[in-house]
Amino acid sequence: MSDETLQGPADARPAEALAEGAENTATPSGLWPGDTGTLAPDSRRALVTLLAGPYLSAANRRNQWLALLADERAIRSRLSDLFVELVIDHDAEVAFVRQVRSDELEVPTVLRSTRLNLIDTLMVLVLRQLLLTSSERRVIVDADEVFEQLEVYRGDTDERVWRSRTNASWGRMLNRLRVLHDVGEGRAEISPVIRYLVDDDRVRALTEQYRELAHAGGLAEADTDADGDADADTVEA
Repeated sequence: MSDETLQGPADARPAEALAEGAENTATPSGLWPGDTGTLAPDSRRALVTLLAGPYLSAANRRNQWLALLADERAIRSRLSDLFVELVIDHDAEVAFVRQVRSDELEVPTVLRSTRLNLIDTLMVLVLRQLLLTSSERRVIVDADEVFEQLEVYRGDTDERVWRSRTNASWGRMLNRLRVLHDVGEGRAEISPVIRYLVDDDRVRALTEQYRELAHAGGLAEADTDADGDADADTVEA
Protein backbone atom coordinates (compact mmCIF):
# COMPACT_ATOMS: atom_id res chain seq x y z
CA MET A 1 0.00 0.00 0.00
CA SER A 2 1.11 3.53 -0.60
CA ASP A 3 2.43 5.74 2.22
CA GLU A 4 0.41 8.57 0.73
CA THR A 5 -2.93 9.30 2.43
CA LEU A 6 -5.76 11.74 1.97
CA GLN A 7 -6.74 11.56 5.60
CA GLY A 8 -8.12 14.74 7.11
CA PRO A 9 -7.99 15.89 10.73
CA ALA A 10 -10.56 14.42 13.08
CA ASP A 11 -12.38 17.73 13.54
CA ALA A 12 -12.78 18.04 9.76
CA ARG A 13 -15.25 15.18 9.56
CA PRO A 14 -18.69 16.06 8.19
CA ALA A 15 -21.02 17.21 10.98
CA GLU A 16 -23.85 15.01 9.78
CA ALA A 17 -21.60 11.95 9.87
CA LEU A 18 -20.67 12.68 13.47
CA ALA A 19 -24.30 13.25 14.43
CA GLU A 20 -25.55 10.07 12.79
CA GLY A 21 -22.71 8.01 14.21
CA ALA A 22 -22.70 9.53 17.68
CA GLU A 23 -24.58 6.60 19.19
CA ASN A 24 -21.57 4.37 18.48
CA THR A 25 -19.45 6.19 21.06
CA ALA A 26 -21.56 4.84 23.91
CA THR A 27 -19.94 2.05 25.88
CA PRO A 28 -22.11 -1.09 25.64
CA SER A 29 -22.93 -2.88 28.88
CA GLY A 30 -21.88 -6.15 27.26
CA LEU A 31 -23.06 -7.88 24.13
CA TRP A 32 -22.70 -11.36 25.62
CA PRO A 33 -21.77 -12.82 29.02
CA GLY A 34 -18.15 -12.00 29.77
CA ASP A 35 -17.88 -9.30 27.06
CA THR A 36 -15.26 -6.74 28.15
CA GLY A 37 -15.25 -4.73 24.93
CA THR A 38 -16.00 -1.02 25.01
CA LEU A 39 -16.88 -0.36 21.36
CA ALA A 40 -20.48 -0.24 20.16
CA PRO A 41 -21.64 -3.04 17.82
CA ASP A 42 -21.20 -1.18 14.52
CA SER A 43 -17.76 0.07 15.56
CA ARG A 44 -16.72 -3.51 16.28
CA ARG A 45 -18.06 -4.59 12.90
CA ALA A 46 -16.09 -1.79 11.24
CA LEU A 47 -12.92 -2.97 13.00
CA VAL A 48 -13.50 -6.55 11.83
CA THR A 49 -14.20 -5.42 8.26
CA LEU A 50 -10.97 -3.41 8.19
CA LEU A 51 -8.89 -6.33 9.45
CA ALA A 52 -10.58 -8.80 7.09
CA GLY A 53 -9.86 -6.46 4.17
CA PRO A 54 -9.41 -5.34 1.61
CA TYR A 55 -11.23 -2.15 2.69
CA LEU A 56 -14.32 -0.57 4.22
CA SER A 57 -16.51 1.48 1.90
CA ALA A 58 -19.34 3.83 2.87
CA ALA A 59 -21.14 2.80 -0.30
CA ASN A 60 -21.39 -0.82 0.86
CA ARG A 61 -21.41 -0.52 4.66
CA ARG A 62 -22.78 2.87 5.56
CA ASN A 63 -23.46 2.13 9.23
CA GLN A 64 -19.94 0.82 9.73
CA TRP A 65 -18.48 3.84 7.95
CA LEU A 66 -20.35 6.23 10.26
CA ALA A 67 -19.29 4.16 13.26
CA LEU A 68 -15.67 4.37 12.11
CA LEU A 69 -15.85 8.16 11.89
CA ALA A 70 -17.49 8.41 15.30
CA ASP A 71 -15.05 6.03 17.02
CA GLU A 72 -11.97 6.72 14.91
CA ARG A 73 -9.64 7.41 17.84
CA ALA A 74 -10.58 4.23 19.70
CA ILE A 75 -10.38 2.09 16.56
CA ARG A 76 -6.97 3.57 15.68
CA SER A 77 -5.77 2.69 19.17
CA ARG A 78 -6.90 -0.92 18.87
CA LEU A 79 -5.24 -1.25 15.48
CA SER A 80 -2.02 0.27 16.83
CA ASP A 81 -1.97 -2.45 19.49
CA LEU A 82 -1.75 -4.90 16.57
CA PHE A 83 1.02 -2.97 14.75
CA VAL A 84 -1.51 -1.91 12.11
CA GLU A 85 -2.35 1.63 10.99
CA LEU A 86 -5.59 3.03 9.63
CA VAL A 87 -5.85 5.05 6.42
CA ILE A 88 -9.03 7.00 5.69
CA ASP A 89 -9.87 8.74 2.42
CA HIS A 90 -12.71 11.03 3.43
CA ASP A 91 -13.34 12.25 -0.11
CA ALA A 92 -13.75 8.77 -1.56
CA GLU A 93 -15.36 7.46 1.65
CA VAL A 94 -13.12 4.41 1.88
CA ALA A 95 -10.80 3.18 4.61
CA PHE A 96 -8.25 0.39 4.87
CA VAL A 97 -5.45 -0.79 7.12
CA ARG A 98 -1.81 -1.51 6.42
CA GLN A 99 1.04 -3.16 8.26
CA VAL A 100 3.34 -0.88 10.23
CA ARG A 101 6.87 -0.82 8.79
CA SER A 102 9.77 -0.08 11.11
CA ASP A 103 13.54 -0.50 11.02
CA GLU A 104 13.73 -0.11 14.80
CA LEU A 105 11.06 -2.61 15.84
CA GLU A 106 10.45 -6.26 15.17
CA VAL A 107 6.91 -6.07 13.82
CA PRO A 108 4.84 -9.27 13.62
CA THR A 109 2.88 -9.80 10.43
CA VAL A 110 -0.85 -9.46 11.02
CA LEU A 111 -2.28 -8.67 7.60
CA ARG A 112 -2.31 -11.21 4.81
CA SER A 113 -0.63 -10.45 1.50
CA THR A 114 -2.14 -11.35 -1.85
CA ARG A 115 0.26 -12.44 -4.56
CA LEU A 116 -0.23 -10.74 -7.89
CA ASN A 117 1.04 -12.42 -11.02
CA LEU A 118 2.38 -10.31 -13.84
CA ILE A 119 -0.96 -9.89 -15.61
CA ASP A 120 -2.66 -8.97 -12.32
CA THR A 121 -0.07 -6.27 -11.70
CA LEU A 122 -0.40 -4.94 -15.23
CA MET A 123 -4.17 -4.78 -14.83
CA VAL A 124 -3.89 -2.96 -11.50
CA LEU A 125 -1.62 -0.37 -13.15
CA VAL A 126 -4.04 0.11 -16.06
CA LEU A 127 -7.06 0.44 -13.76
CA ARG A 128 -5.18 2.84 -11.46
CA GLN A 129 -4.24 5.04 -14.41
CA LEU A 130 -7.82 5.04 -15.72
CA LEU A 131 -9.08 6.09 -12.29
CA LEU A 132 -6.54 8.87 -11.78
CA THR A 133 -6.95 10.37 -15.25
CA SER A 134 -10.75 10.44 -15.18
CA SER A 135 -12.68 13.56 -14.21
CA GLU A 136 -15.75 11.52 -13.27
CA ARG A 137 -16.57 10.71 -9.65
CA ARG A 138 -17.50 7.16 -10.67
CA VAL A 139 -15.17 5.52 -13.19
CA ILE A 140 -16.79 2.65 -15.09
CA VAL A 141 -14.74 0.65 -17.59
CA ASP A 142 -15.39 -2.09 -20.10
CA ALA A 143 -13.38 -5.30 -19.76
CA ASP A 144 -12.46 -5.22 -23.45
CA GLU A 145 -11.16 -1.66 -23.05
CA VAL A 146 -8.79 -2.81 -20.32
CA PHE A 147 -7.78 -5.96 -22.22
CA GLU A 148 -6.93 -3.84 -25.25
CA GLN A 149 -4.45 -1.81 -23.20
CA LEU A 150 -2.81 -5.04 -22.06
CA GLU A 151 -2.50 -6.41 -25.59
CA VAL A 152 0.96 -4.86 -26.06
CA TYR A 153 2.29 -7.36 -23.50
CA ARG A 154 0.87 -10.47 -25.21
CA GLY A 155 3.81 -11.02 -27.54
CA ASP A 156 3.71 -14.51 -29.04
CA THR A 157 1.29 -15.88 -26.44
CA ASP A 158 -1.58 -17.79 -28.06
CA GLU A 159 -4.66 -15.57 -28.32
CA ARG A 160 -6.96 -18.03 -26.54
CA VAL A 161 -4.45 -18.55 -23.74
CA TRP A 162 -4.00 -14.80 -23.38
CA ARG A 163 -7.76 -14.22 -23.26
CA SER A 164 -8.12 -16.90 -20.61
CA ARG A 165 -5.45 -15.25 -18.47
CA THR A 166 -6.87 -11.74 -18.80
CA ASN A 167 -10.38 -13.00 -18.02
CA ALA A 168 -9.05 -14.78 -14.93
CA SER A 169 -7.26 -11.62 -13.83
CA TRP A 170 -10.42 -9.55 -14.33
CA GLY A 171 -12.20 -12.05 -12.08
CA ARG A 172 -9.56 -11.65 -9.38
CA MET A 173 -9.97 -7.86 -9.52
CA LEU A 174 -13.69 -8.40 -8.88
CA ASN A 175 -13.66 -11.19 -6.33
CA ARG A 176 -10.32 -11.26 -4.53
CA LEU A 177 -8.96 -7.72 -4.51
CA ARG A 178 -12.43 -6.21 -4.94
CA VAL A 179 -11.06 -3.18 -6.75
CA LEU A 180 -13.75 -3.64 -9.41
CA HIS A 181 -17.50 -3.71 -8.83
CA ASP A 182 -19.58 -5.42 -11.50
CA VAL A 183 -22.24 -3.23 -13.13
CA GLY A 184 -23.23 -5.77 -15.79
CA GLU A 185 -22.56 -6.45 -19.47
CA GLY A 186 -18.81 -6.87 -18.99
CA ARG A 187 -18.40 -3.47 -17.31
CA ALA A 188 -17.25 -2.58 -13.82
CA GLU A 189 -16.72 0.43 -11.59
CA ILE A 190 -13.15 1.02 -10.38
CA SER A 191 -12.86 1.34 -6.61
CA PRO A 192 -10.99 4.47 -5.46
CA VAL A 193 -8.94 2.30 -3.09
CA ILE A 194 -6.93 1.00 -6.06
CA ARG A 195 -4.77 4.13 -5.99
CA TYR A 196 -3.28 2.91 -2.70
CA LEU A 197 -2.42 -0.63 -3.77
CA VAL A 198 0.82 0.50 -5.39
CA ASP A 199 2.61 3.73 -4.50
CA ASP A 200 3.89 6.22 -7.07
CA ASP A 201 7.54 5.15 -6.85
CA ARG A 202 6.59 1.51 -7.37
CA VAL A 203 4.33 2.47 -10.27
CA ARG A 204 7.21 4.24 -12.02
CA ALA A 205 9.56 1.30 -11.47
CA LEU A 206 7.02 -1.26 -12.68
CA THR A 207 6.02 0.85 -15.67
CA GLU A 208 9.62 1.06 -16.83
CA GLN A 209 10.15 -2.66 -16.25
CA TYR A 210 7.05 -3.60 -18.24
CA ARG A 211 7.84 -1.16 -21.02
CA GLU A 212 11.12 -3.01 -21.49
CA LEU A 213 9.23 -6.31 -21.37
CA ALA A 214 6.87 -5.16 -24.12
CA HIS A 215 9.79 -4.10 -26.31
CA ALA A 216 11.47 -7.46 -25.70
CA GLY A 217 8.52 -9.44 -26.99
CA GLY A 218 5.88 -9.37 -24.29
CA LEU A 219 4.88 -11.79 -21.58
CA ALA A 220 6.13 -14.78 -23.53
CA GLU A 221 9.68 -13.58 -22.78
CA ALA A 222 9.11 -13.34 -19.03
CA ASP A 223 10.00 -16.05 -16.52
CA THR A 224 6.77 -17.81 -15.60
CA ASP A 225 5.60 -20.14 -12.88
CA ALA A 226 3.82 -23.45 -13.28
CA ASP A 227 0.54 -21.72 -14.08
CA GLY A 228 2.13 -19.75 -16.89
CA ASP A 229 2.11 -16.47 -15.00
CA ALA A 230 5.09 -14.52 -13.75
CA ASP A 231 5.20 -13.28 -10.17
CA ALA A 232 5.28 -9.51 -10.11
CA ASP A 233 4.20 -8.08 -6.78
CA THR A 234 2.27 -8.55 -3.57
CA VAL A 235 -0.30 -6.32 -1.93
CA GLU A 236 -1.97 -6.30 1.47
CA ALA A 237 -5.53 -7.30 0.64
